[in-house]
Amino acid sequence: MRYELYYWTGIQGRGEFVRLALEDAGADYVDVAREAGDQAIMPFLQGSEPGARPFAPPFLKAGRAVIAQTAAILFYLGPRLNLVPKSETARLYAHQLQLTLSDFVVEIHDTHHPIASRLYYEDQRRAAKERATDFRQYRIPKYLGYFEDILEHSNGKHPLTRHSYIDLSLFQVMSGLNYAFPNTMRRLRRKLPHLNALTERVASRPRLAAYLASPRRIPFNEEGIFRHYPELDAAR
Repeated sequence: MRYELYYWTGIQGRGEFVRLALEDAGADYVDVAREAGDQAIMPFLQGSEPGARPFAPPFLKAGRAVIAQTAAILFYLGPRLNLVPKSETARLYAHQLQLTLSDFVVEIHDTHHPIASRLYYEDQRRAAKERATDFRQYRIPKYLGYFEDILEHSNGKHPLTRHSYIDLSLFQVMSGLNYAFPNTMRRLRRKLPHLNALTERVASRPRLAAYLASPRRIPFNEEGIFRHYPELDAAR
């Protein structure tokens, strides 16, 4: 099957979690907006295309099916791309972990947009500094500590029994946090040996390494989820 991924151009965003799975598996897919522009997304959002109507990208078209929401897309793709163990228990556990990462991604986004998504960062900078202080001190250690513990009590290498889309999603989160909060992540490094090792292993997987070195991988920037504003990442 040839998959069609729909996500906005110019940013990695939530679509990158899906893109990493497709790239790692060597799936046949087209990144529709990259070829046809963002206007290709709008008929689905407006309900003029057949199938389930998504609220927002990312969404995936697989044959006649239209699947939206990052975690739901990965739940669908996991067994089809061999990116999750076969048992129902493992698939549900992977889905649980992905949903937890989705919650984390919302909190990451809200460090630079704590008041409203429609406002510019500059319009809420003071509130962002307060939100980011709490996020650095409490939320990053809480979430990453949880996943570090998951790895430690698994086999030390994967949250599940083998490589899965959760490994890829953790790689994306760790990479994004290293970009957005380099000082904070540097201070936490010794406490996160398993997560840092996982990040390095995923980056060295042949298909992923080729993707990461290609123009298809949009660099992190100040338009996406992971943004580096020095004032939000305390030096000490």
